[in-house]
Amino acid sequence: MAPLPGAELVQRPLQLYRYLLRCCWQLPTKGIQEHYKHAVRQSFRVHSDEDNPERIQQIIKRAIEDADWIMNKYKKQN
Repeated sequence: MAPLPGAELVQRPLQLYRYLLRCCWQLPTKGIQEHYKHAVRQSFRVHSDEDNPERIQQIIKRAIEDADWIMNKYKKQN
């Protein structure tokens, strides 16, 4: 289960970045949204020099799985 529709369409880092920011908008409070938006930006910067296509796909897959976990975590709390 993906946090938002369209996760299966994410193929490139910029698509992932936009997708994850849209996930942040779904979080319950402004503080939580800002926390995760900051984390997304930091992670994007850390991996910006990655050029191995296989590794990039691993990062994308893991990021979507992590976003799913976070979204489910906050849905269960409400």
